[in-house]
Amino acid sequence: MSSFQRMGAVTAKEFRQLSRDRVTFAMVVMIPLIQLLLFGYAINTVVRDIPIAIVDLSGTAVSRAITEQVRVTQVVDIVTSYNTPAEAEAAIVAGEVRAALVFPRDMTQRLVGGETIGQWLVDGSDTMVGSALLALRNMPLQLLTGTPTGAYRTPGPSFEVALFFNPERRSEVNIVPGLAAIILTMTMILFTSVALVRERERGNIELLITTPVRPLELMIGKLVPYVFVGIIQVIIILGLGQLVFNVPLQGDYPDLAVITVAFIAASLSLGLLISTVAKTQIQAMQMTMFILIPSILLSGFMFPYEAMPRVARWIAEALPATHFVRLIRGVYLRGAEVHQLLPDVIWLLAFTAVVLAIATRRFNKTLD
Repeated sequence: MSSFQRMGAVTAKEFRQLSRDRVTFAMVVMIPLIQLLLFGYAINTVVRDIPIAIVDLSGTAVSRAITEQVRVTQVVDIVTSYNTPAEAEAAIVAGEVRAALVFPRDMTQRLVGGETIGQWLVDGSDTMVGSALLALRNMPLQLLTGTPTGAYRTPGPSFEVALFFNPERRSEVNIVPGLAAIILTMTMILFTSVALVRERERGNIELLITTPVRPLELMIGKLVPYVFVGIIQVIIILGLGQLVFNVPLQGDYPDLAVITVAFIAASLSLGLLISTVAKTQIQAMQMTMFILIPSILLSGFMFPYEAMPRVARWIAEALPATHFVRLIRGVYLRGAEVHQLLPDVIWLLAFTAVVLAIATRRFNKTLD
């Protein structure tokens, strides 16, 4: 048998083995397909439909006309209104809106005097969203016929802009907390996704089968050590972010601890579910990458959530990383408290309970 025949035999054997490995074959097809769809369809750097609020202290027909002109730009989506700027600021901190447009009581006098006639209060922690809203401060204004100035446009900016949480518009302020979510997603899911697979490949699963350990007890026992690993990683990321990039914590450490542990638990439970599906460590790593890529692209870490199509937002809502990006930016950058971000915390806890239950049911203490 010649060298080419021997290589051909090995090649044929590898093709047969690959065709029988359904998980690997699925990843070969799905990973480029998903990436193409995400980059070509879901990822959009042109921000639209940013949720904002209106604070109309003037209560005039002119302010209502300007509100409609702001609405038709399609850059913003006016979702609510507040009576005072303080209420709007609290809503921005809680993440309910990304900005608020405030019309002062003396708006008519400002209009006649050629001054700015309103103020944007903007969540500047996301630089793309902040830039999109900054572009509106110079928008031309066509006012109602019969006003003191008729068709009117200020010679300078139409609005003042107050950028909260990141007035210097530094990109690292937005990146550092989001990076904690991505790194935890990658490491926590990967570590636990190979946990049971490694036990099976090493033959240790037989020892577990002969013990009185129940499936749920085994799952929790696998999770606990990695919780501390995740906490250490968060301390390293945020600690260096503060020392090197000067991104200080605006919230409280207990709130940060609560949201971090909730996300770590969700990621670890997802990793355990993968470990009950994968047959080899290579398959476990492939499935981890299948989750990691959408988490990076759709969670709001790289691209604003508001810039995504509706279908992409539905997919993003199913990813734990999306909820943690909101939580950690809320606590770390805006100084929000856990009770203000409760929907995302509850979602992570419910996700953990459901996925852990499914993983426990899938784990069968047999040699199957």
